[in-house]
Amino acid sequence: MAELPLVRAVAQYETAAVHAVQLAALAEADKMTDLDADSLAAAEDVMAAARAQLVAAGRLDLIEGTS
Repeated sequence: MAELPLVRAVAQYETAAVHAVQLAALAEADKMTDLDADSLAAAEDVMAAARAQLVAAGRLDLIEGTS
């Protein structure tokens, strides 16, 4: 069952990456609210935590090229 945390980390990373791209588009269009900015920061935090978990497991290959 050691794979389950890694699967979860990949899913969290990929979901947060999609959300971050969507929020970045709002920022580029100058339509980002304070709540959007907080959401972007949260998405980046989730991505960083998931990435750190995958690095620790030696499985960064699971997300390379996804963001």
